[in-house]
Amino acid sequence: MDDAPAPMCFKDVETDRQSEFKRTSGYFSPEAQADGVYLRSVRPGRVMPVPYCVPVPHSPENIFHEIREQALAYFASRDIEWHDQTPGRKPSNHLRDSQVCCVNCLFPFATRPDALADLLRPLFPTLQRMLPIDGDDRYLAFEWIGTQDYLHDSLPGLRRRRGKGCTSSDSAVLFEVQGGQRQAALLDWKYTETCDGKPLHVSPAGRDRVAIYRPFFDHSDSPFNKAVVKGFDDLFYDPFEQLMRLQFLAHEIERAEEFGVKRVTVVHITPAANAQAATVTSPVLRTLGKTAIDVWRQIVRLPDRFVAVPTEDLFGAFPLRKYKNLESWWTYITARYSWIMPKS
Repeated sequence: MDDAPAPMCFKDVETDRQSEFKRTSGYFSPEAQADGVYLRSVRPGRVMPVPYCVPVPHSPENIFHEIREQALAYFASRDIEWHDQTPGRKPSNHLRDSQVCCVNCLFPFATRPDALADLLRPLFPTLQRMLPIDGDDRYLAFEWIGTQDYLHDSLPGLRRRRGKGCTSSDSAVLFEVQGGQRQAALLDWKYTETCDGKPLHVSPAGRDRVAIYRPFFDHSDSPFNKAVVKGFDDLFYDPFEQLMRLQFLAHEIERAEEFGVKRVTVVHITPAANAQAATVTSPVLRTLGKTAIDVWRQIVRLPDRFVAVPTEDLFGAFPLRKYKNLESWWTYITARYSWIMPKS
């Protein structure tokens, strides 16, 4: 009998990697290197500091120091919710937080349109230039929900807020392609997320998600291939439930021609190293493909409205040599998220 331990999954590997990075990298203050309490896991009589969190008062150190002040100001000025935010509307203190990873990796591009165009052009070969989307000098918007309440899925009694209580894309971009047509992309960023197969038909607040989104599926101009999706209920499993909502949001933004766009694409970005994220958990949809992305490509009616790219490939193709002012950021990213390996 083989008693060898099972290999660690990506999530476990990253837990150890981030804990070690916090302790030894030099990017965190001595105070931030201590174990921290993850507020989301606190229960009565159970407060346990863990190495993969920074102490709550030092949660801003979860953001790369060269963008920290600007990122905090940006989120505050636009009333954007940090996921699992800490007191004072600060970012999560969890080192594996996906939104923190997204901000660390993408925020420097928000005010560098040429660099952002070079980052995205492998996905959109006819891209000519980036256009501002969140202010006169911001070419990348975080937690974008659209300028209108397209999906009517905000929590009852609460105003719409980016990042909380309604469908938000992790980030969004606006650009012009050859011929002058405007296009947009909603970026779906993943890090160590896994799919456990838990049905998501009902929200934690008890809302019937199927009823909320069914009208967009039933519409004659639905973004989904109904010959492939036999039952709408089959989409309410990770990662399909979130991809479904983003695809609906992209479709409605396109129909409304927000910012004059003629096409809106959902871009799914996840580490190839995270094999668990590719699991097909919907019992019926398992027959359509080996990975969640294989399945989703069959479900989306228009192939150019969905793109999937491994995080490693997205950054591996970026011509860093052209942007010397990003070298310190790149050193940080490839040290903290070392599975992102440079190719140029």
